[in-house]
Amino acid sequence: MPQQEQRADVSIWWFAFGYFACYAPYAALTKALTKGLFGGMSKPLDSFALLPPAVMASTVGMFTFLTFMGWWKYATHRTIAGFQVPSPTKWTVCSGLCTATIVVTTTLAYTFTGVSIVFVMLLMRGGVLVIAPMIDAISGRKVQWYSRAGLGLSVVALLVATLDESAPTNSAPAGSNAGLFLVIGLYLLSYFIRLQFMSRLAKGSDANANTRYFVEEQMVATPAALLVLFGLSFVGMDKVSPGLSYGFSAFWSMEPGWLIGVAILVGILSQGTGVFGGLILLDKRENTYCVPVNRASSVLAGVVGSFGLTLFLGQKWPNTSELTGAAFIIAAIVVLTLPVLLKKKA
Repeated sequence: MPQQEQRADVSIWWFAFGYFACYAPYAALTKALTKGLFGGMSKPLDSFALLPPAVMASTVGMFTFLTFMGWWKYATHRTIAGFQVPSPTKWTVCSGLCTATIVVTTTLAYTFTGVSIVFVMLLMRGGVLVIAPMIDAISGRKVQWYSRAGLGLSVVALLVATLDESAPTNSAPAGSNAGLFLVIGLYLLSYFIRLQFMSRLAKGSDANANTRYFVEEQMVATPAALLVLFGLSFVGMDKVSPGLSYGFSAFWSMEPGWLIGVAILVGILSQGTGVFGGLILLDKRENTYCVPVNRASSVLAGVVGSFGLTLFLGQKWPNTSELTGAAFIIAAIVVLTLPVLLKKKA
């Protein structure tokens, strides 16, 4: 195998570690804030109130990261008032809007009452794992036997998690169920569209083209999410607008003040998952390889985050159906990645 390809094999797993390291505390802190688990909290933080400070922090984190890495130079530039300004194409704008939807729905999904981290993780991660071979088929990539096997194992994981009578959503309020599955549906639809753009416009051997796509998508995603949230705070939507308005205003004077720092940390960690997750997905190999690497990191992070809440904040242990579903997801990941990892060296 050429040395450059060997480095690519190593780098994607470093990205996976970064994704895991950001995702575990991100999921746990989001759940703790919105369930009022921290000492000194008089009541849980409204899930919509968490979004503005978290997305603000994500936006600052995105600009800081791209500037620190010196990656603005890779973006498409346009001349505006005599200055060369980074500017996304219409396709990366669309992809960025999908990423913005993923940012918002991921945070919201962990805030529903009666729903654990592991259960939500299974719905989101298992769903994208199912989508991956579909995208390869649509974009003309050959779907291997292990993709179909991984699809079957993923479906089993979702059935185990959702049909078991002890699954948390079966005891949650009906409105909460509907809201959760709407959020998950938007999340999966956004990934379905985003992965198609990536497969057609990036994921090639040209590293500069891949970086350009990443930069242009990132510079759209979090600012777009922030603008949408700001607009929704004024439209008078029941339960949504009051929470968003609080997040943009009164939240910044809440007590105890250190909770503001926790919410900001949630946003920074969220951006970290976006950075590392995006770099994994933009690897030139097929989606049936990259998506399982991405999902493996988040599955393990979700389990670690859930156990963290148990050990440090006295929450219940993940139930049997959730852990069984997670085991099937891990099995799907092994089936999908093993043939690629064990292929003969060139």
